[in-house]
Amino acid sequence: MQQLSKTMDAIVIRFNPAKKGKEWTWKVLRTLLVTGFCYIILFPIFLRLSVAFRDRMDVYDPAVLWIPRHFTLDNFRIAIETTDFFGALRNTLLISGSTTIIQIISCAMAAYAFARLKFRGSGLLFGLVIFTIIVPPQTIMIPLYMTYRYFDLFGLVPVLTGQTSFNLIDTFWPFILSSATGMGLKNGLYIYIFRQFFRGVPKELEEAAFVDGAGIVHTFFRIMVPNAIPAVITVALFSFVWQWNDSYYVGLFLNDVKVLSTQLMNMGVNLEEPDPVLQSILLNTGVLLITAPLLIMYLFVQRYFVESVERTGIVG
Repeated sequence: MQQLSKTMDAIVIRFNPAKKGKEWTWKVLRTLLVTGFCYIILFPIFLRLSVAFRDRMDVYDPAVLWIPRHFTLDNFRIAIETTDFFGALRNTLLISGSTTIIQIISCAMAAYAFARLKFRGSGLLFGLVIFTIIVPPQTIMIPLYMTYRYFDLFGLVPVLTGQTSFNLIDTFWPFILSSATGMGLKNGLYIYIFRQFFRGVPKELEEAAFVDGAGIVHTFFRIMVPNAIPAVITVALFSFVWQWNDSYYVGLFLNDVKVLSTQLMNMGVNLEEPDPVLQSILLNTGVLLITAPLLIMYLFVQRYFVESVERTGIVG
């Protein structure tokens, strides 16, 4: 009888219309939410793909909405020529790759000091690091430019070389030095990510290394860094993408050196015959050319990126 009662209860629960209604309502709501988010994210990409392959006559054709009537690759050819795409791509890769590697090293070392090495004023210094995240870059634009335009390394350049200063504008040195000293693009956020991860590493691992005679530097590189691979992947992707898309600092420090973000902004200026319609088409094509390497990179590292974000605790 008891078994029969349990079976009847299971049947009642299974065929409960109210419960079935809630389940189907949640499924429909979840489907609508996912579809809506996908539409918001993918709509700009689909629109730019549609515009990039259009001929100029399709722009004036009201019957053309998504699929062009006259497919053409001339837009990509003109965009590549007017932006010096491959030269700008090389410079962008050099800047993004070098700053990413340097930021990983400098931010990880600073974060380890904040997480494990207690010293007077560490809390205040970490608060200042977090404060750099919310400081608008426009507030330090002039001091930054003057620092690298008349770079004297705390007055040592005149003493060692006899010159008044070095002009580091139109070189990669402003990005390298800023990243190495923890003042690069979004470095405060990267230090925070590494610090939170290092605080979650068991202290027993470090204590065992200290017992075996390892110092702080040896422990950091042989124990902490290998265990911080998820945080390294997260910071590497964030750093590379943000530097790739940066137009503020590259516009501040680079005048003659061409990178993708500044070339995209100057695309209309580089045209021999300015045409608003052609500029709009080329702008969409240029956006696709710039984002294509990032999309390809994400296809290969998306699994590692999702796992690293979950393990670093950024989501909650």
